Amino acid sequence: MYRNTTCGELRLSDVNKTVTLAGWVQRIRKMGGMTFVDLRDRYGITQLAFNQEVNKDVFEQANRLGREFVVQATGVVEERYSKNSNLPTGDIEINVTELHVLNEAVTPPFTIEDESDGGDDLRMKYRYLDLRRQCVRKNLELRHKMAFEVRRYLDEQGFLEVETPVLVNSTPEGARDFVVPSRMNPGQFYALPQSPQILKQLLMVAGFDRYFQIVKCFRDEDLRADRQPEFTQIDCEMSFVEQEDILNMFEGMSRHLFKVIKGIDLPKLPRMTWADAMKYYGSDKPDTRFGMRFVELMDVLKGYGFSVFDNAAYIGGICAQGAASYTRKQLDQLTEFVKRPQIGAKGLVYARVEADGTVKSSVDKFYTQDVLQQLKAAMQAEPGDLILIICDDDDEMKGRKKLCELRLEMGNQLGLRDRNKYSCLWVIDFPMYEWSDEEQRLMAMHHPFTSPKPEDIPLLDTNPAAVRANAYDMVINGVEVGGGSIRIHDAKLQQKVFEILGFTPEQAQRKFGFLMNAFKFGAPPHGGLAYGLDRFVSLFAGLDSIRDCIAFPKNNQGRDVMLGAPGIIDQEQLDELQIKVDLKD
Repeated sequence: MYRNTTCGELRLSDVNKTVTLAGWVQRIRKMGGMTFVDLRDRYGITQLAFNQEVNKDVFEQANRLGREFVVQATGVVEERYSKNSNLPTGDIEINVTELHVLNEAVTPPFTIEDESDGGDDLRMKYRYLDLRRQCVRKNLELRHKMAFEVRRYLDEQGFLEVETPVLVNSTPEGARDFVVPSRMNPGQFYALPQSPQILKQLLMVAGFDRYFQIVKCFRDEDLRADRQPEFTQIDCEMSFVEQEDILNMFEGMSRHLFKVIKGIDLPKLPRMTWADAMKYYGSDKPDTRFGMRFVELMDVLKGYGFSVFDNAAYIGGICAQGAASYTRKQLDQLTEFVKRPQIGAKGLVYARVEADGTVKSSVDKFYTQDVLQQLKAAMQAEPGDLILIICDDDDEMKGRKKLCELRLEMGNQLGLRDRNKYSCLWVIDFPMYEWSDEEQRLMAMHHPFTSPKPEDIPLLDTNPAAVRANAYDMVINGVEVGGGSIRIHDAKLQQKVFEILGFTPEQAQRKFGFLMNAFKFGAPPHGGLAYGLDRFVSLFAGLDSIRDCIAFPKNNQGRDVMLGAPGIIDQEQLDELQIKVDLKD
């Protein structure tokens, strides 16, 4: 037996017990005739004590240990003279009588501490060492607990967990597919699933009624903090349901997770239409932890000789409470922030509400105090507040998105985006379609199997761009953690949607014929959604990136620097797959 207890469970009640532990050497402190070793395993840290006068041989062994050596230690639990209140085991130590080195270790390239001296690239190269750090391991333990509670909740609600294939056919909508060549079918390719969307719909046709799967999905897209080329979804589908049934079911799941994992009683979630989210926050995933709702100012500020506003297609403002004390330097920095290429504003107009109620602005020469008081009233600003205004010459929606970036930046600067505060909501009534300048056609905003709202179905023939979808997203703290829709279950309506998306009947049959044929055998009304498990965990853990809650993530270039993937494969393999690659030095 390598151990009969772990490094995280011994307490004062265990004093005088003889125990055996095994783990990694975290730290060594040599103090004359005493040596102290912090021994670490997954469960915690326990201090080992070696006394030269009591056992010279074991003491000398301890002095030859190095960081990250794997050791087994047997000894008696004693009360510590100098206690460590930062450790659960900080009241005791082990007076070691036997020590065995199970494996020596070279010095690690960075310290295995919560505050490590290793940079991101170095830690990712040695991820197996990074995972020894308690702060990283805790994220994986949280992920495990959340997945366990998801399964518990859905099982109690009558859902069946069903695995779907990983090698599927490529689909023409959505992000780029990862493709896999087929050796047995030369010139043909599988695709890795972006989601099990079609397959879970077929499970509804098959009568499974309630399905879920915690499933890996793959998208070949540009990466950022909340994206990885492979990610995990909590994928769900239900039959004989309307939108209200699904929102209630999965709001219940979220409430269960918040209660069990965070100890938070989540209130009933508010709902916001997509149109209102864009109008008041400039985003379909608004961060509602703080205010600063947009106010449109076209009627207030147009027509006074300030050409920037007079020629604008959109003028909008936010009110930052208590921020009138911003210095000219801070305001100049905000101006430079919105002028960055990623945002693209031409500039920023500001107005301070003084203590006496008067308004001082950066465009005073164009506006009288009477007009500025109208601005103050429209913004519901009070003395000490700062009004920030952005406009756009061409497009109302672009102007709102620029103002959204400014709002989030102000939220950060004013400390309003507290990671320990959670504001959740449903965003509903998304547009069915969005225009693609690249494709020069309407594209499905969600996917081509989303059902239009019943009252908007006649608009498919007259004004498809105005059709609203039976679609919904759950948003937490400005992050879309889940989304879904009621699906189309009528083959004729599905064919109509394919036509609007530009598919010929032949293309639709080739790509989705199996789904449309399945509908002919009796498809129930159905719908579902998928949560991003990585995003959900990262929110609960207070992380900046989903990468930190994935055991072996990719970097921003989509590379696994530990495994060296992607990599070059042998010419023999390429020949078998009948693939020609032009390899250059």
